[in-house]
Amino acid sequence: MSTDQAVERAEALASFQRYEEARELLARRVAEAPDDVTAWTELARCCHRSDRPQEGLAATGEALRRDPENVNALLLHAQLLIAGGEGIDKAVETLREAVRVRPQFWGCWSMLADFVLRQAIIRRVRTNGQSDLTHEDVAAVADEAVELVEEAIRLAPEEVRPYEVRRFIAELSGDDAALQEMNRAILRIDPTHSEALSSHTREAAKAPGVRASEAADALADALGVTPDSAAMAADLDAATYRLLRGTRWLALLCLLVTAVGLDLWPDEAPRPLPLPLGQRLWDVLLLAAVWALGALLRYRKRRKGVRLNVRSLLRRDGWARLAFGQAVTVTACALVTVMVPWTGREIPRTVFWIALVTTLLTMWVDRPRVRQAFRAGRGR
Repeated sequence: MSTDQAVERAEALASFQRYEEARELLARRVAEAPDDVTAWTELARCCHRSDRPQEGLAATGEALRRDPENVNALLLHAQLLIAGGEGIDKAVETLREAVRVRPQFWGCWSMLADFVLRQAIIRRVRTNGQSDLTHEDVAAVADEAVELVEEAIRLAPEEVRPYEVRRFIAELSGDDAALQEMNRAILRIDPTHSEALSSHTREAAKAPGVRASEAADALADALGVTPDSAAMAADLDAATYRLLRGTRWLALLCLLVTAVGLDLWPDEAPRPLPLPLGQRLWDVLLLAAVWALGALLRYRKRRKGVRLNVRSLLRRDGWARLAFGQAVTVTACALVTVMVPWTGREIPRTVFWIALVTTLLTMWVDRPRVRQAFRAGRGR
């Protein structure tokens, strides 16, 4: 069996996670042709995937003994050094050799940048004796890693991996501007990239001036591309909840329409009661228009994912049910107040104040921090 045949068969087996069979196939190949550097390298890769770092290190050692400047073997050897617990310093030293051997290959630079950052963080932890580093701590030791990965980006501006490493550095160092720049660069190359799409969409949805409906639509579109993003799903729930909270303002507007229609605070010439049937029906039409224009049309214009999430959130979240239920209850109070032929203003005025005060108090209490504390208390 030739090298190409053995490698192709091994890759096919590995694609189905049949690593043991692939490893045995490559082991037979290197036994037949012990100078086959490619087979040794692929054997090491197979050992790496099947969590056999020591066997993988032995295989890359054989490959590098025969070809010390084989870049694939050097890169894989660095990864196996970490997996085998040999330490980050040896891995970085191996990657620096890979960069020396092939300075025009972007993969050497991007992997070296990744490992250099990890090495610098480990040294910082050992020096400061801290278990948790701040963004400022990481930024203080990230300069060399940034220079290395920017060289990788220069060499391969259309490859995603260098941008991913630069994004990783920006995220750890708290550089939001660089993080968003890398998100845009990654999405230019790969519009379906899960992490970049999630981060970019969430940042755009939280930008000042973005309405809840716009944020919900953007998040629903992004979730259609990356449905497994828990962070975006949580943000979509938050945007959907903002939409449901907004229905209480519609209910209060209905209550105000009722107060004006009944002239609850008359001047010197109060409107005579009871109101004519035509006037009451006209007020009901106004209430219907408030909901049709303020909620129904906006709901129908939303993405299908948003509409589905509204129903889902009402089933899953008690706060969402409270917000929407209160809006419906206040609107019902306004509707009943309009339809009853009152001869006095005391009862509708009392209903108005009760509905108004309870709604405003609930809206004041209904804040993210309170909801989070309530859910945490229920979880204990």
